[in-house]
Amino acid sequence: SNQATSEKIHERYKDLSKVEDAFRTFKTGHLETRPFYVRSEESTRGHVFVVMLAYRLERELYRSWRELNLTVEEGIDELGSLRGVELEINKTMCQRIPNPTGINKLLLDAADIRLPNVLPCRKIHVATRKNIASERKKI
Repeated sequence: SNQATSEKIHERYKDLSKVEDAFRTFKTGHLETRPFYVRSEESTRGHVFVVMLAYRLERELYRSWRELNLTVEEGIDELGSLRGVELEINKTMCQRIPNPTGINKLLLDAADIRLPNVLPCRKIHVATRKNIASERKKI
């Protein structure tokens, strides 16, 4: 018979619900796919691809941290308190990464993440919020 069982129909409905939830997450919260102004199809595709990767990472962190009784956003905010210490060894700059403690250790262990001991210094400024309006061409 070509008819689907009620269990199969229910499974497909739950899958649709997950897809709708994913798109809702893309459009709101800390993943916001909009408003983001891009000028080319390639840039739009790149932006959506990065947001999809971020969503996948968010789902993985949610799965890893669900027993810790905090949201993914709260966990990421906690991890933001980790700071490296700049060192100069034989005229080469690097950052020493301290051993995480407390909630940071719990978060990293739950996600099975191991931090390196040192990172090279690259003197690169990374901004998480960009003033997009100032970069747009005036019409």
